[in-house]
Amino acid sequence: PAEAVVFVNGKLRVDYAAGCAYLNEEELHLTPIEYKLLCLLTRNIGKVLTHTFLTQSIWGSSWDSDIASLRVFMATLRKKIEKEPNSPQYIQTHIGVGYRMLKVD
Repeated sequence: PAEAVVFVNGKLRVDYAAGCAYLNEEELHLTPIEYKLLCLLTRNIGKVLTHTFLTQSIWGSSWDSDIASLRVFMATLRKKIEKEPNSPQYIQTHIGVGYRMLKVD
């Protein structure tokens, strides 16, 4: 089957064709890296994506400094899509491993 053009998970919607993401029908203002991260997570919903996989997908390398940058971008992305960043419903952290997009009803 052809890949979905629009991803929907709870109140989060990503329109891959338009390159936009929405929460509660309001457009999110994401940086290019935040959008790439969100797309990687949504295209692999339910799977834990390792720090190495994410940094190589975004920057083409996986240095410790890239993983530090990844944490910063993930924190800013969370602030934009999570109602309560301290108890996330969309992005789960797997300490020392990576991140996973959770399915939300």
